[in-house]
Amino acid sequence: MSIPDAKGNVRDEATLEQLVVLSNMESVNALMIHQGLASGDRLIQLNKMAIAQMKSLLANRQMKVLK
Repeated sequence: MSIPDAKGNVRDEATLEQLVVLSNMESVNALMIHQGLASGDRLIQLNKMAIAQMKSLLANRQMKVLK
């Protein structure tokens, strides 16, 4: 999602997998805010979650290509 010259919303240039992870992160972040977690703690957890989800989604995509 890192496109230096891109303008507008980051979602316009995102892949399907990135959009899924972003949507999930937004939902989990809202839940964490409701639970009163500090922003630094949320950032650490959300980062780990995003990495795990992207790995899983991309691996799943690769498995479909192999079939």
